[in-house]
Amino acid sequence: MVIQQRRGLLISRSWVQAVIVVVLFGFLILGVLAWQTYTGEPPIPARTTDEAGNLLFTREDVIAGQEVFLRNGLMEYGSIFGHGAYLGPDFTADYLHRAALICLDAYGGAASSRARTAVINDFKKNRYEASSDRLTYSPAQTGAFHQLQREYGEFFGQPTTRFGLRPSAITDPEQIRQLTAFFSWSAWTSAALRPGKNYSYTNNWPPENLVANDVTADAIVWSVLSLIALLGGIGLLLAAFGRWNFLGWHGRDRQTVSFRLPDQVALTPGQRACAWFFFVMAALFLIQTLVGGASQHYRADLGSFFGIDLGRVFPYNVARTWHLQLAIFWVSTSYLAAGIFLVPMITRGEPRGQNVLAYGLLGALAIVVVGSLAGEYAGIQGWFSNLWLWFGNQGFEYLDLGRFWQILLTIGLLLWVAILFRGMRGRLATEHRGNLPWLFFFSALSIPVFYAIGLLAHPASHFTTTDFWRFWVVHLWVEDFLELFTTIMVAYIFVLLGVVDERVATTVVYLDILLYSAGGVIGSMHHVYFSGEPAQHMALGAFFSAAEVIPLTFLTLEAWSFLQLGARQEGKSVTAFPHFWAVMFLASVGFWNFLGAGIFGFLINLPVVSYYEIGTALTANHGHAAMMGVYGMLAVGLALFCLRYMIPEAHWPERMARLSFWCLNIGLAWMVFATLFPLGVLQLYHAVSTGYYDARSLKFIGNPQNALLEWLRFPGDVVFIVGGALPMLYICWLGLRYQGARRKAAGEPVDVLFTDVVAAGDARDRP
Repeated sequence: MVIQQRRGLLISRSWVQAVIVVVLFGFLILGVLAWQTYTGEPPIPARTTDEAGNLLFTREDVIAGQEVFLRNGLMEYGSIFGHGAYLGPDFTADYLHRAALICLDAYGGAASSRARTAVINDFKKNRYEASSDRLTYSPAQTGAFHQLQREYGEFFGQPTTRFGLRPSAITDPEQIRQLTAFFSWSAWTSAALRPGKNYSYTNNWPPENLVANDVTADAIVWSVLSLIALLGGIGLLLAAFGRWNFLGWHGRDRQTVSFRLPDQVALTPGQRACAWFFFVMAALFLIQTLVGGASQHYRADLGSFFGIDLGRVFPYNVARTWHLQLAIFWVSTSYLAAGIFLVPMITRGEPRGQNVLAYGLLGALAIVVVGSLAGEYAGIQGWFSNLWLWFGNQGFEYLDLGRFWQILLTIGLLLWVAILFRGMRGRLATEHRGNLPWLFFFSALSIPVFYAIGLLAHPASHFTTTDFWRFWVVHLWVEDFLELFTTIMVAYIFVLLGVVDERVATTVVYLDILLYSAGGVIGSMHHVYFSGEPAQHMALGAFFSAAEVIPLTFLTLEAWSFLQLGARQEGKSVTAFPHFWAVMFLASVGFWNFLGAGIFGFLINLPVVSYYEIGTALTANHGHAAMMGVYGMLAVGLALFCLRYMIPEAHWPERMARLSFWCLNIGLAWMVFATLFPLGVLQLYHAVSTGYYDARSLKFIGNPQNALLEWLRFPGDVVFIVGGALPMLYICWLGLRYQGARRKAAGEPVDVLFTDVVAAGDARDRP
């Protein structure tokens, strides 16, 4: 029996040690911030009363109102503390502004300086008594609560769809009272001074002149320091690139790569099963674009969908819920399939039964997708009673699905990791744990682990705490660990293609981990500036999130180097490079990473900008450019790479791949530059000049100027859907049609991969 020895670490141990130190430091700080979240969150008083001691609402009422808010999908309609959807108002700002106006009238009107002072005193003075766990409202605030309770009852009880919600969305008087209590509590936290501080629990957010809510010193100072950190970091990075070729890109210049024709590469049963994944991916992608078009139309014409009263069967909050969930589902489906497809090429083989497990995983995924979408629709429509939390709609943005489906999805992701480990077990036994195979496995394992953290966000918990854990999923899962997995997967693809040496690729991966972790882990706090967190979260979140742009700059340079190196190798190869459009999608990822995640993301991450901007179209602008531009384009690129080996050369739709690439990128650019960015700038300007409350109102969003900008997006959406998504569905259908036709070429060894690498000076091409 021959015992194989482990291959040694391909790079210096210093890289591994540096990564361990940086990652541990990041999560140590996050642990401290988690403790401060629990100890520094705004109190929810046991009783809120008027000055005579009459009860207005209890802690249980606030939590119940939060559940009403989430169960009815209102976070996918408007927002609370700035987080949620962008059609309806931010209900924290809405209650605060309207309550302040009511109090102002009660004290004598806007013309009276004494009235203005009295309003500021009512809202700024913290009347919460910790000893009795009681909050006292002034007579004016009490009157405002009762009046707004009636007005919210009229708003949510509207028997029409004029606001984009289903008719008579909430009519139960008790639920309206609880919902008003939740809004009232959130408005109180946004204005009342935090004990011992000169700013509120939400760092004086939202901006509201009536209660003297102004931008804080922390927001301004840390915005300046963030800019310094960004400029300094990028300067150091560019200096390093200019001074040293420390990654060794040019090592392959001295070798010749002969790309093997896709028809000559044999596929395993597990790889052929991936054709079904990609077809499902493309179908979900198409549905997501159509649902997105419907949700966008509400902003262009709230009252009618080309003459149809769409809100009666498909209200805005359902459309947006599905739009976000389908984005996660179709992108994840591509990544799952790409991981399964790549493993046999890493290990040079596949254990029996991988295809059966793959089909089982696809079936479980289908159950989660169909079940969760149906549950979200039924939950928002009010068809669930006590089971809404488990099978209906939890209501958290990005974590809308019921907890049963959330747990089932986590189990499915763990099953996927088990499939990968089963295929890689033999290879892992012969590799150092710091080499690419183990990095590939560890990054895959991090995906279900960090998604499971979302279970800590519970609709019956304090909103500040739930938002903290929710953004571990939104940021750490999506923006860090999912991106890390794809970075490793793309690096491995280039290694297998022979374009990049494995040692160089490993170095690139470690450098990416360092840069991502240095900014991305602690930088995740940029989401919670105004959610009731202490100011330390703003300081650290702003400073470290600025560093997130640095790896995005690096990835742009890296993508350009890949393209240049690949072009040179293609010129030397006796066979054509078969993955031109897959690599073009990867190159577009670099562009959108820098623009969407980098520039647009950094713009809204600055605290002084976010103070006025959060929850506006600039947030949507960043979200679309980053989510579709990075993760979406990467998902399509990975699919094209795999499908290139499934579809025979004679049937490969080169024109369709070209059409899909250009239409998806042109359509996304149109979406961003024709509508989302200019609309966001106008909304930001209006928030600064007139007021945040007004900038988030339906009146402003639906004004003729904004409606015109929304209609200007229509041609881009048509290009994106018809020219981008539909051709991708056709390509994936071809993969499904021909996936059973792949067979091994005569006389070819089983472990043949993509390329042959020939040393410089050797004129012979290997057979």
